[in-house]
This record gives sequence, C-alpha cells and structure tokens, in this order.
Amino acid sequence: MKIKLAILEKDQCYLNRIVSTFSSKYADNFEIYSFTDPVIALDTIDNAKIDVLIADEIFDIDVTKISRRCGFAYFVDDKSIDTLNNQIAICKFQKAELIYKQILSIYSETAANVSGLTSNDNTIIVAFSSPCGGVGTSSMAVACACNYAAKGKKTLYLSLEKYGSSDCFFSGDGQFDMSDIIYALKSKKSNLSIKLESCVKQDASGVYFYSQSKIALDMLELNTDDLLRLVTELKLIGSYDYIILDMDFSLDEGTMNLYRQAHAMVMVSDGTEVANSKLFRAYTAMSVKEQNEVAPLTSRLCLVYNKFSNKSSRVIENIDIRNIGGAPRFEHASVAQVRAELSTMNIFEKI
Repeated sequence: MKIKLAILEKDQCYLNRIVSTFSSKYADNFEIYSFTDPVIALDTIDNAKIDVLIADEIFDIDVTKISRRCGFAYFVDDKSIDTLNNQIAICKFQKAELIYKQILSIYSETAANVSGLTSNDNTIIVAFSSPCGGVGTSSMAVACACNYAAKGKKTLYLSLEKYGSSDCFFSGDGQFDMSDIIYALKSKKSNLSIKLESCVKQDASGVYFYSQSKIALDMLELNTDDLLRLVTELKLIGSYDYIILDMDFSLDEGTMNLYRQAHAMVMVSDGTEVANSKLFRAYTAMSVKEQNEVAPLTSRLCLVYNKFSNKSSRVIENIDIRNIGGAPRFEHASVAQVRAELSTMNIFEKI
C-alpha cells in the first residue's frame, strides 16, 4: 500500500529536492504528486484520491474544500510553529525522516480503516519482568536491546512500566511520544500501525524506542487489553527482528496474557536473600496458575542475576528456571556506562 502524498510548494528548488529525497528514501510508502499552483492541486485531490496534502504557508487553503479523507498540514519555515490557521504545521527545514514521520502521523488520523504498511509475523518478543524491586530489570532489558542492535538486528525497546522512563536510557530525534500512542489506542480513530511508525525514535546505539509519556498518569490510562493490542500490532507489523518488553510484574490474567506473547521471559534477581525469596515465591505462584496450560509460560522462563556480589549474593536453589548467567555490580558507574558494560556480555545469547 502506498500513501498518495501531494506537496504544494512555491519554491520550485525546494519542491524538487523534497520530491527527489522522498522518492529515493520512501518509494515503497509514497506515491508523490507535486504542485506550485493551488487551483490545480485542489482539483487533483478528489480525482487522484490524495491521502495527504502538504501546502506551503504562503497559500491560504480553504480546508472546507478538501475531502475529509485527505489529511492536511502547512509547510512552515519556523520550527517553533506547531499550528497555522488551526491546522498542523510541519517545519520544512528539518531531517527528511522527521517530516516523513509527521506525514505518517497525519495520515494515520484519517485512515482508520486502512491496513498497515507491512504485515508479517517474524518478530521475536523477549519480556523482562521481575517481582524483585531495584535489581536492575530495566537496565538488563535495555542492555539486551543494545546487544541485539549491535549485531545488526532491528530491535525495539518497549517500556510498558507505569512509571518507566525510556528517555533515561535512549535519545533520538522526533516530536512524538507514548502519550500520542496512548491517545491512538484509546480513541481508536487512527491507523495504529502507521501511528506506531510515525512515533518511533532511534537511539545512536541503533535501538528503536518510544519516548516516555508526557506525564505518568497517561500510562495509567492503559489497561491490559490496550497493552495486548499494542504488542500484537507491533508484532504483526513485522518491522522488527526483536521487541524487548520492559514490564511491571504481576500475576493477574491480563498481564499473564501479555507474558504469553513473548518467546522468552527473563526474570531478574540480585541474589540477595530478600530478592531470591520474592522471585521464588512468584515463580511458585506462576507455576500453580499455569499447571493446567498446554504450553505453560514457565517453560519459557530464564533467570539472570544482576548486581551480583560474592559477599552478599547467592544463586537460588531448587528452582526450575534456566540460569543464563549474571553481571556484577558496577560501582559509581553512570547509566550509560552500565548500559555499555552489560550490553557486551554474552548472557543475552543464551535467551
């Protein structure tokens, strides 16, 4: 499926450049129409069934004459302008990738009944979750994502924690975040698969991620059905080799269904007496809940130790979870340093 994109631009040189760039980088996603005359552009919208029209700010467009099925935005020179004449504004002087994502976001709002850009089911999902607080479950999930990305695998890190903060670990260009995805999930007015592509960012490590929601309360709006839909959609899109889920631990049925989407689930302990006790009790409870399942989740569990100390840490005994190894405590290290150290370890190859 290709999005029919019309660009109405007064500057012929800029028009030629952006059409050339989009034609070379996004040829599989866009069928591009270019105009310098607004009358011809508006006449073409219905005849060619244009999906998105982007018009230079010099043109005063009567949006009532644009089909409701066609998304619209203005091209502006100033990056600080978000809207113009009550319409979305896109700065023309920024990376082509950012313009591309903003166009996808506009299209997703007017294409709720259109299928996504791709569709296959070859994505491997690895979930990280632990009943032990403060043992570095997020650090392990982040390091796993970095490890896979470094090996050339297209990897998405997805934090589903209520108070998670992916921006502590990753940074990337783009104006959208989890709040935009949450709105799409709850409103059900947009094409979710395209919205997901428009909102994703990429870190320098190669890992793809979604910035944290504007406020934590936004994440609290999501129920387990919403999260299951989100994970299922990402999996079916098929854009990623790996999706790394970073999740709060729970044994309610909704969360268990999320765990069951994963090919493997990694539990984390620091080997202390308290953490090991919590993990053992959680595993026992999970085993009881899963005893009548044909393919129990417990068979996909593996255990990793983080912040392990020879003085205060011990390996859990008499527990039927595959131990894939561990990492020491990195004293006085920054978040970036811990991520770098953990991501080079071979424990993630054993998942």
